[in-house]
Amino acid sequence: MNQKTLSSRAWSELVLLSVIWGGVFLAVRIALDEIGFLTAVAHRTGWATLILWGYVVLRRLPIPRSPAIWGAFFVMGLLNNVIPFSLMAWGQLHISTGLTAILNAATAVFGVLVAAIFFADEELTTRKLIGVLLGFSGVATAIGLSSLSEFNIRSLAQVAVIGGTISYAFAGVWARKTLAGLTPQVAAAGMLTGSSLTIIPVAWYIEGPISFDLTAQTWLAIGYYAVIATALAYLLYYRILAMAGSGNLMLCTLLIAPVAIILGAIILGESLPVRAYAGFALLALGLVIIDGRLLFQH
Repeated sequence: MNQKTLSSRAWSELVLLSVIWGGVFLAVRIALDEIGFLTAVAHRTGWATLILWGYVVLRRLPIPRSPAIWGAFFVMGLLNNVIPFSLMAWGQLHISTGLTAILNAATAVFGVLVAAIFFADEELTTRKLIGVLLGFSGVATAIGLSSLSEFNIRSLAQVAVIGGTISYAFAGVWARKTLAGLTPQVAAAGMLTGSSLTIIPVAWYIEGPISFDLTAQTWLAIGYYAVIATALAYLLYYRILAMAGSGNLMLCTLLIAPVAIILGAIILGESLPVRAYAGFALLALGLVIIDGRLLFQH
């Protein structure tokens, strides 16, 4: 059976997705200064849902009517949005950004492992496993291995972030199994509908009515993570899923943390420590091994 691989086009879109998601940690953290973590998630999924359905209607794309598909949308919304968004937003309030990013990068490891269990064409080869582990080591090195000393399994915040990464991994598998025949626009809109119908009532009940009287800074943060990092990003997400499979899709989490470091250097003028370059070298080697074309061409 032919194995799912990353084409040049899939790689380019994977990198773009990673760049987009690289700014999410900062945007969410800014929003959390004014609104609760559940309300932050409600804004993220709610606005993205409206944008994507507007696109679907304008393009006159076919809307699924099967109850089974809509049930799959709700499950996908829980696995890929409600659970990980909420757990990670809450976790960011209690642990360092460096450790959060390292733990988030574990999504790639869980993604490859879970995909190998469910799909014959995403076999966990020795080469792929070595590449993922090298990439994860690169992310940890770039951010600072000292951050790992903060890890304590008894910390609920850290466990929450890990729970979010596992949820992401299963979401990739669920999407490929149940939503593969849909266009990326409809799949993303349906998923976010399920997310919004779940999280908005929960946020309203726990944190009170959804607030719209917010500062310009908070609205800019919401605009970024709702419009760009959710509505636009999930169009890329489903395109890459169809091209490369769920395990390869999860590799984007290996790139998110380094992208965040680079954005900090460019936008905030932060200097890159020497360890960042060592980490990038490990990460690059891991991705080259996973891709295989440069090292294993016949």
